[in-house]
Amino acid sequence: MTSPEIKFSSDNTTLTCSLSGSWTTQELAGIIAQTPNKNKSGYKEQVFDLKAVEVMDTAGALYFLQYQDDVETSGQKTSLKNVPKHVRQILDTVEKHRIKECPPETTLKGVRKLLTDTGESFFKIMAQGRELVSFLGLVLNAFGKQLINPKRIRWTPLIAQMEQIGIHALPIVGLISFLIGVVLAFQGAGQLERFGAQIFTINLVAVGVLREMGILLTAIIVAGRSGSAFTAQLGTMKVNEEIDAMRTIGLDPIDVLVLPRIFGLILVLPLLTFYADIMGLLGGAAMTMITLDLSLFQYIRYLQDAASLGDFFVGMIKAPIFAFIIALIGCHEGLQVSRSAESVGRQTTRSVVEAIFFVIVLDALLSILFSVMGI
Repeated sequence: MTSPEIKFSSDNTTLTCSLSGSWTTQELAGIIAQTPNKNKSGYKEQVFDLKAVEVMDTAGALYFLQYQDDVETSGQKTSLKNVPKHVRQILDTVEKHRIKECPPETTLKGVRKLLTDTGESFFKIMAQGRELVSFLGLVLNAFGKQLINPKRIRWTPLIAQMEQIGIHALPIVGLISFLIGVVLAFQGAGQLERFGAQIFTINLVAVGVLREMGILLTAIIVAGRSGSAFTAQLGTMKVNEEIDAMRTIGLDPIDVLVLPRIFGLILVLPLLTFYADIMGLLGGAAMTMITLDLSLFQYIRYLQDAASLGDFFVGMIKAPIFAFIIALIGCHEGLQVSRSAESVGRQTTRSVVEAIFFVIVLDALLSILFSVMGI
């Protein structure tokens, strides 16, 4: 194949463009450089002689047809002559399927736009929910296999995840819980002072920390800390094709990567919740001793009357449920990462938002359920 070439000849009214050589994608830059000005003044017609064209692919045909359209738009007639059969076939095929003008963009406004956006959002949420349920099925299937054959359990990754999720989170969980106890006691004492019932500040702290604030804040901290880490870790592994390599050598990513993270979080979050409860009560004790002028032993005695084991177990029951939801969403979003760094950041953000949303919704539903049951 030879390089493309365009030769020109003319009479008083007609400009003849003789095309030759290879009109392909690889030669497109050279073709564009030789293309004459479409607005050749003084000519009523341009004739394209394609006799010497050796080969033409879709890119060359599309460029030629677009150039022909531009010539006609400038007010000149065009015609073809000496067109080889193979060139005629590719020109006819491209002409049949090409779009000469992009359709105008339809802009929705008002109620139509609102309804359209609402519908699209609804279907996206439904699709995400379906994907999450499918992932839950894969996790339960892998869990069932490990129950049947405990040798499949990977203890080393499980212990490592428990260390990263639990021990490394103690400082932040303890600090936040202690400060929440301080805030509850301070605000509660200020409000109850109006009614001469400051002593019930201890009840407020005990019930608030044990039933709600301890587990809720711990779950939110873990979702932001460990849930995002799950997504980022698995997403980075997917970008680096490590997960594909694991499948190639016969390892199941659910067994190796997902289940240790889920089990680790389920085992650790109740312990973190217990630790958060203790720190929250200590924070309440510190502020109560200042505002009510009580000793630590008096605080503990009043605390025994203010809270019951039921209050403690209500918070502890929520812990494994929240842990499962956080780990499931974190791992699912990590495996949904596409092969780009931008996708890792996007899925990590989505993981944290979804986990916190589900935690708060479940907490509200469980609180209503326990209230109806009288617990």
